[in-house]
Amino acid sequence: MVYNELGRTGLRLSNLGFGASSLGSVFRSIREEEGIEAVFTALDNGINFIDVSPYYGHEKAETVLGKALRQLMRDRYVLSTKVGRYGKDGVNTWDYSAERARSSVYESMERLGVDYIDIINVHDVEFQAALPGGLLKIAEETLPALVELKREGVVGHVGITDLQPENLKWVIEHSEEGTVESILNFCHYSLNDTLLADYLGFFEMHGIGVINASPFSMGLLSDRGTPDWHPAPKLLKDACARAAAYCREQGYPIDKLAIQFSTSLNPRIASTLFSSANPKNVLKNIAYVNEPIDEELVEKVQKIIGDQMFVRWKNS
Repeated sequence: MVYNELGRTGLRLSNLGFGASSLGSVFRSIREEEGIEAVFTALDNGINFIDVSPYYGHEKAETVLGKALRQLMRDRYVLSTKVGRYGKDGVNTWDYSAERARSSVYESMERLGVDYIDIINVHDVEFQAALPGGLLKIAEETLPALVELKREGVVGHVGITDLQPENLKWVIEHSEEGTVESILNFCHYSLNDTLLADYLGFFEMHGIGVINASPFSMGLLSDRGTPDWHPAPKLLKDACARAAAYCREQGYPIDKLAIQFSTSLNPRIASTLFSSANPKNVLKNIAYVNEPIDEELVEKVQKIIGDQMFVRWKNS
């Protein structure tokens, strides 16, 4: 496993990170015992970075992850969670107020069974854009509340996450320099879309570490096919399905190519998060990342995707 510096935080993250959203049964119903074993498997095989959120499974992911973390030494992992996006009884909610951000951090620590969070993120800042105060509220209220928790020693570093990199850039430009220490962006450094690469210079100029997520573009780049709920337009789904079929013909699963591609820009991207509550899948993906990538196949797959490269969709 390769380990990379996360901006100026001093943290060294495994090239491949464990996204704990699956522990919340976000993609499919899981057995808790299997999910906990997936966490142990990840850490036993070189992964040291775990990312979660109270939103995933409406607190279930943090609760299940906490059962695993209580059995582990705290120095074995770097832990990231989030504030701002929540849910209960099947209803999604958003609250980016300073008061809710502070209380959310303590609630997460209780569920996770820890007394310190390495990275606290404002979750999917684009949703605040439609709320009173817009994105400026993130810069002027949410982030300062998290910085205060950092001063108090409750959290180590402060970050922001979003699907749209433009929003990440805007918040950084409208925040006090040094406030945002890391960003997490998803579905924009993958086989079908490398938009994140266009922003790396900006993040590096500000000393901000970069975390990539969803190397499979939320299932677009998968042998299982795109899930029904996926927000991508049909033409993009069809193009990725053709690419997956071509990879099958070559005996090289598109899942393998996708995760290898997304982890290939080291060290500019500190870590790429994938999510699985299946220990066998965890081992499989670690093995994929440790093998050399077929660059010729990358070129062929991107040609198949063709004019659907860089096609975007809205968050949901």
